[in-house]
Amino acid sequence: MTTTARKKSQVEHRYLNAQGAEVKTRDEAFATPLGASPEAVSAECAMTLHNGAVTFALKVRYNPNSYPHVVTGGEITSGICGAPWNITGGFLGEQIRIDAKRAGQGSCANTITIVGEFQNPPAYRGTYGFDGAASSFMHTTRYEC
Repeated sequence: MTTTARKKSQVEHRYLNAQGAEVKTRDEAFATPLGASPEAVSAECAMTLHNGAVTFALKVRYNPNSYPHVVTGGEITSGICGAPWNITGGFLGEQIRIDAKRAGQGSCANTITIVGEFQNPPAYRGTYGFDGAASSFMHTTRYEC
């Protein structure tokens, strides 16, 4: 293949950043703008975890520019002993993982881990557990973003 032929077969890429300005590389297109706060690259969704008689209300912040979406924070506001709980990490995609630490008072567990698989209509079916366990209780968590 000649140099001329190689140039003809190459595809020229144009990259635009979030403001619509043309940039040189893909990394620059997805880079966080200087001075941007974490809130500038996050979205929030409401989720409701159901387990028989127990219902947890969750407000989950995540990075919409990643996939699976990286959970950046949030709170479990009700339905669980010691509420509120601070969401400390996890991900949302074909599977879910949400880790949280108790911020409220009481003699409840200190951490919770929620895991599951996506299903339609938009929800996750899986398990959750406390203090390092993730498979103690079954749940269905509705996705309300």
